[in-house]
Amino acid sequence: NVAVVAEHLLRRHGLERLAIVDFDVHHGNGTQHLFEERGDVLFVSLHQSPFYPGTGAATETGVGAGQGATLNLPFPAGTGDDDYLRAFDRQVVPALERFAPQVLLISAGFDAWCDDPLGGMRVTAAGFEGFGRRLAAAAGEICSGRSLSLLEGGYDLERLGELVERYLNGLSST
Repeated sequence: NVAVVAEHLLRRHGLERLAIVDFDVHHGNGTQHLFEERGDVLFVSLHQSPFYPGTGAATETGVGAGQGATLNLPFPAGTGDDDYLRAFDRQVVPALERFAPQVLLISAGFDAWCDDPLGGMRVTAAGFEGFGRRLAAAAGEICSGRSLSLLEGGYDLERLGELVERYLNGLSST
């Protein structure tokens, strides 16, 4: 979904640069592979590793003209809020600042939730709110607040609504 939106914005709306941040528990291999040879899309993936689909090593940083426009942040199972938020502060936001996208697209996956039946991460509802707060602040400073979030994974269906709401609270807090 996010790749279709990105391509539409680039082709139909004349954007020169956009960024995609993907915090789904699975590496965004399809999105990465579509854009890894291009320098007009920064792709950032925070994901569990090792885990399906088995891609997203930190050494995967882009190919050819896209070298340096891919940032993979693989985390071991059990990673929680503190490590994720530190990665946002020390790696994700600085990468966005350097790239200076005109729009920020977000693949918002909630399967890094601590009680998700498929993932093995320890992110709490407060952590997802922190993701939203950091991404909204970055979008506000870098691309005049232009951002769009697309729902990705999340398999604890009883809690998914609450997690999305907390994330949206973070997005709207700045």
